[in-house]
Amino acid sequence: MPRRTGDNPTTGFRLIHEPARLAIMANLHVMTTAEFMQLMNETGLSRGNLSSHMSKLEEAGYISVKKTFAGKAPRTELALTRKGRDALREYRRT
Repeated sequence: MPRRTGDNPTTGFRLIHEPARLAIMANLHVMTTAEFMQLMNETGLSRGNLSSHMSKLEEAGYISVKKTFAGKAPRTELALTRKGRDALREYRRT
C-alpha cells in the first residue's frame, strides 16, 4: 500500500520546508485556530495560493480544516493537528 505524503519523515520535511507552507504551519503553531482571511493576512498569500497549500497540508494530516457559516458568510477555520505539531517539531529539530 502506498504511503501518504506525511508518513515518510523526509517527505514531511520537504512538505513543510516550502516557504508558504512553513509560514502556515508556524502561524498555526502559535494560534489555537485561525480563520482563512486571518491566515491570508498573516502570511501574505493570495486566496488561491493559501488554498492550494492548505490542501497539501490537510492531505498530509498536518492541519484540520473546518468549514461553517456565520449567517450567510462562509467561514473556514484551520488548526494544526497533533501530527502537524509533531512534524513541525521534527522539522525544527532537523
